Amino acid sequence: MNLKTFSFAFLICSVVFSQVQTPALSPKSELTQIVGFTEMKIEFSRPSMRGRKIMGNLVNYGDIWRTGANSNTKITVSDDVMFGENILPAGTYSILTRPGNKMWEVFFYTEDWSLPKAWDTEKIALKLDIPVKNANQIETFSIWIGDISTDSASLNLAWENSRIEMPFTVSTDEKTMASIKETMKGNPGHRDYYSAASYYLTTGRDLKKAEKWITKAVKEKEYYFYFRTKAEIHAGLKKFKLAIEAANKSIKLAEKRGTKNLISLNKKSIEEWSRR
Repeated sequence: MNLKTFSFAFLICSVVFSQVQTPALSPKSELTQIVGFTEMKIEFSRPSMRGRKIMGNLVNYGDIWRTGANSNTKITVSDDVMFGENILPAGTYSILTRPGNKMWEVFFYTEDWSLPKAWDTEKIALKLDIPVKNANQIETFSIWIGDISTDSASLNLAWENSRIEMPFTVSTDEKTMASIKETMKGNPGHRDYYSAASYYLTTGRDLKKAEKWITKAVKEKEYYFYFRTKAEIHAGLKKFKLAIEAANKSIKLAEKRGTKNLISLNKKSIEEWSRR
């Protein structure tokens, strides 16, 4: 093959195999959030306003929308999730919506890629009616999970000047209590005693039981945060002298670690408990 023939063949191959690459106008996005022990994963594409009127125009009121661009927005939950008194079983669903001026219908639908050709009510795992909230102009369609606690959060969708918020809960407490019960049957270590006592403290449970556990924890290991929890449990039981003793111990241990914020917190607590 001479040079001219090779050059011509190379040019033909370049034309055949090259592809023009342009940026996606509605780029794909994925978010994963752990709430308690439950994982929530959302996959969606994010269109932008780009000077267009969105609600009631590009997204028609009263029509089923794939809730984003390209393929349907998908949500996967590892455990059952409660939206109010309504349960969404663990699994993967399309989030389809029917936007309105004051209310959106939200469907968790067992259809994967595109809008269903024929609407099948049997495939609706859960339907919610959500009032619309006003939002500052949001250029790009957004989904996020906010207000996160150990057993609850909220699923938010927003575009242009419209936002909907869907609070939900998960079964964190049930699983935590089962874990504590099972662990205490065996051979718990100081970290187990601390975790159980701390959970009882934060959830307002039996502080006498929590006191026994945290006492066992500090006998095995002297950590400044163990003694801080011990102080709070004693204070909750109105044993303020013991609370102050534990807080002072926490300060001494925290000083060795240079943990200034906990030192300050303990000092404020000691001042308060000294007046009791």
